[in-house]
Amino acid sequence: MLSFHQLHHHFVGEVSAIDLRAVHDRDTLEEIRAGMDRYAVLVFRNQPFTNQEQLDFAERFDGKLHARTSTSVVTKNRFGNEALSDISNVGDDGKLLAPDDRRRATGLANRLWHTDASFVDPPGRYSMLSARVIPPVAADTEFADMRAAYDALDADTWASLEGLTVHHSIAYSREVLGFEFSAAEKELLKGAVHPLVRTLPGSGRRSLYLASHAAAIVGWRLPEGRLLLRDLMEHATRPEFVHRHAWRAGDFVIWDNRATMHRARPFDDSMYRRELRRTTTLDIEPAAQAA
Repeated sequence: MLSFHQLHHHFVGEVSAIDLRAVHDRDTLEEIRAGMDRYAVLVFRNQPFTNQEQLDFAERFDGKLHARTSTSVVTKNRFGNEALSDISNVGDDGKLLAPDDRRRATGLANRLWHTDASFVDPPGRYSMLSARVIPPVAADTEFADMRAAYDALDADTWASLEGLTVHHSIAYSREVLGFEFSAAEKELLKGAVHPLVRTLPGSGRRSLYLASHAAAIVGWRLPEGRLLLRDLMEHATRPEFVHRHAWRAGDFVIWDNRATMHRARPFDDSMYRRELRRTTTLDIEPAAQAA
């Protein structure tokens, strides 16, 4: 039996010692999924994954992996598998990326509040980030509980949001920062439409579904729609809804993209090396395809 230590008054649980590489039984996988329904973010310490072991666990845990990343449009994956996202500041040669490298430029958008793979359909469900190399300075990740943010809204706001849908585009979130895509690249990044409020199947809770990729509310004039999205983002990322995770080498963090947003905090990436690997599953029912 696993135990969960809650790290924030709304969400985030640190899980008792376990080697996820050795977890194949349905009961333990279901226990972790139940923890995800409760805490939305789970922290596992001392998980020495290889790339293939991480891919294998992600598929065992939740099925089909997301591989249509924005980075795959810009450059070739150095691991040879687009389902293993390279959340790092080094190139194929292992050296720090140059300040003007396109891979670094698109990666800077990770500092915006976002939810992984909201720009595809089906969208991302669980993301799993493995810390391989951590710099000797703070290079943290913040998470925001979108369920608690929804709960804190008043009944009139709940009613006004009901039925609204949003177009999510990763090209939009990058272009906000001045990143330029070619016409061919933009053709591959058309985006997807999703509800602004979602009901989470495992818990039955309601959750805002927001991200820096959220470009427009369908059917609304662009200025009004973007103002509403901005206001909701400001509300949802108030300090009382946010947890900051300080990475240690070997950390493995799983989060529910339907219930949270996250962002990377800045550090001197021109001096310090930082390497993480991310796998993201797609929100396809049933929840336990691979188990």
